[in-house]
Amino acid sequence: MLQEMLHQAIWARSLTAEQMARVETEVVERFVPAGGYVCHKGDQVEHWIGVIDGLLKMSSDSPEGKTVTFTGVLTGGWFGEGSVLKTEPRRYDVIALRDSRLAFMPRATFNWLLDNSIPFNRFLLLQLNERLGVFISLVEYDRMLDTDARVARCLAALFNSYLNPSQQRQLQISQEEIGYLCSTSRQRANQALQVLERAGLLRIDYGSVTILDLDGLRSFDAAG
Repeated sequence: MLQEMLHQAIWARSLTAEQMARVETEVVERFVPAGGYVCHKGDQVEHWIGVIDGLLKMSSDSPEGKTVTFTGVLTGGWFGEGSVLKTEPRRYDVIALRDSRLAFMPRATFNWLLDNSIPFNRFLLLQLNERLGVFISLVEYDRMLDTDARVARCLAALFNSYLNPSQQRQLQISQEEIGYLCSTSRQRANQALQVLERAGLLRIDYGSVTILDLDGLRSFDAAG
């Protein structure tokens, strides 16, 4: 599955045969069990990381013990490019919310692609821009929106074609996992999902959520 995931990645589609061969040789696969740390805040960053199969939460704990969740990373997503580019310690924790298989690209391989592939550079520019948009939205909905709207925007963010490219409109995710990603309880996430279902934006099934109106989720505001 590692090679299949690499070949399906958006950034890999324009690589030459030589570049792809090096990527396949140097990227390694690792397994992280549910609840395990993929990486810790403060770690030196030596890899760009992709999700072969699984679900990750990117978050940070304040000195007072408050957890801020930035985003989720699903199958097909890659993260950490900013920290690799800046060669600085990682500024967030990444935790596996379920058993996850991950692809680790060494910094040397990442930098070699930067030096040798214009399409790879273009992809990174677009990915960084998309991630910035997600984080700006995070500040907005954390400060201005109620829980129902926050859950709607959080789910919508999981369907970004650059950050989580392989996702279909049906997302295999539990309500507990949604709660972790949206920084709320499973019970409150369930209530929000029911509100969104009644609004015709999604359908709740056992262990999954099907998105019916992605634009509606992105703009949902219960107060409006």
